[in-house]
Amino acid sequence: MKRVRMLLRVSSEQQLEEDGDLSVQRQILVEFIEKQKEWLLDKKEYFEGSKSAYKNTSSQREVLQKILKDAQSGEFDILVPYKDDRVGRLMWDTPQYIMRLKELGVDVYTVKDGCISPESDDIIGQMMLAFRYANAQKSSADTGIRVKDTAQKLVEQGKFMGGCAPYGYRLEYSGKISKHGRALKKLVIVPEEAQVVTAIYDLSLNRAYGSVKIAKELNLSEKYRKLAPGGVWKSGTITSILTNPIYAGYTAYKRREKKNGKYHRLDSKNWVISHEANEEIRIIEENVWNCTQEKRKMRGSRYIKNTENDDRVVIRRNDGMLPLIDVIYCGYCGCKLSNGSRYNYWTIKETGEKRASKVFVYRCPGEARGVPHEEKAQFRAERIEPAIFELLAEFVEKLLKDEDVYSEIGKNRELEKETLEREIKKKKQELDDTQGKIEVLEERIPQAMSGSYPLSLEELTALIRKQKEKREEQHEEIMEKEAELKNITDSVHDREERKQETPTWKEIFLHGDSAVKRVLVNQLIERIDVTREEVAIRFKINMELLVQNGISYTEKSISKSSDSEPRKNGDSGVPE
Repeated sequence: MKRVRMLLRVSSEQQLEEDGDLSVQRQILVEFIEKQKEWLLDKKEYFEGSKSAYKNTSSQREVLQKILKDAQSGEFDILVPYKDDRVGRLMWDTPQYIMRLKELGVDVYTVKDGCISPESDDIIGQMMLAFRYANAQKSSADTGIRVKDTAQKLVEQGKFMGGCAPYGYRLEYSGKISKHGRALKKLVIVPEEAQVVTAIYDLSLNRAYGSVKIAKELNLSEKYRKLAPGGVWKSGTITSILTNPIYAGYTAYKRREKKNGKYHRLDSKNWVISHEANEEIRIIEENVWNCTQEKRKMRGSRYIKNTENDDRVVIRRNDGMLPLIDVIYCGYCGCKLSNGSRYNYWTIKETGEKRASKVFVYRCPGEARGVPHEEKAQFRAERIEPAIFELLAEFVEKLLKDEDVYSEIGKNRELEKETLEREIKKKKQELDDTQGKIEVLEERIPQAMSGSYPLSLEELTALIRKQKEKREEQHEEIMEKEAELKNITDSVHDREERKQETPTWKEIFLHGDSAVKRVLVNQLIERIDVTREEVAIRFKINMELLVQNGISYTEKSISKSSDSEPRKNGDSGVPE
């Protein structure tokens, strides 16, 4: 009796989970083996799921290597897959693998083709084996081209092409069936994760944070860290979120390609993007998404090296840098000041305890290289920044004198309200669908009781119970959303009270963190020249706008007392 083992293989997880392909395939193989009188089915079987037999060689497929190892040990005599392409689809690699099994005394039989293992001296048989897999490889290549062409057309129509749901979404059954009989799924926004996506875009666009800095910020927040894929935020995940047009409602294809076993991101000009946005899956407004891409590109090295952009000030990194660092220059030699710090040390007499404090300083690299200076060019940030920020705050206040902070907050609340209303409407539609399913199932109870329905009464009642539980969950979600919506809708009294508590633009600027101030400074200021006696600011705004807002000079000077002396405790050259 010849010992026989089965090779079961499915090309996708969907076949394994939904189509029942594996159980059907096993039954077909068992029936085929039982028909062979001299064959004895071994208890051990081999299974391979969702690993391409076209893109991977036999050495890259663990199951085939396990089969080879067991064949070397003489554990079985015949390997039975359903079809020849279950072994492989490569013209040169697969025939060599089959011949290697033949050398070890194992023949390959398939349900569809019978024995495909030629004898070692059968040259014609080996040639036919090569032709068989040459045809299989060509067929796979042609199928790949058709699939890619079809995928491109579907994406252009705004269809989601399957796979894992991007962060911020989950997959739900759409109620539609494909022509192959598979239940199709659709993307649905996960509200909690959508809030994280919005925060990521805000940090990138409004604070000029890079992916590494954003990942660090999110990991420092207990709320956001709990929502991280895999339990921790990584820069690669952030980059993927910031560059995926799905968040603006556009499905995309060919954003990356596989070369030499590794995936590489493609330039956006090579992407295939849907013609229209799908509002149901939009998390980020289109203009916000576009601005984020533009600013990320500006911060990239390719943009910096472009000579036509030499005069543009671009924040490459916004991590631990002083807010004026991009635009501040030494008033003595013209060198751009650099980011620096120093420490003050002292001892408490009563206890003998030693302490230290860190002082942030703008330093002139020219002075360090020996460039002549009238005075030492080191400037303490705490001396320069408050005066500059006070002036900028007033300037921002005047520029936005016609812009009401409360109205801006109101716009955001209105947008939040519209989003909630859309979510509630969608949840109510889902609730109606669930109620409809319950009613249909309940109508089948008499048939189930009489035995004329495919499901037993117990199975049917269990299914109805499950749908009713789902209905209760959906109802609770709607109530929570409606309560949230009610809280957003203020009464007249609440609006007046909130309006009185709303800060001014000046207060918002002065209380902003260092990263926000740095972004605003880059937007408003072209250059700051600093000496010990004077800070001269050159704005980017044109003369007419300056005059309209009460600032009558292209350079606004902030005079400082010239009689300040260096500190005696070693803080030499840093003005008081």
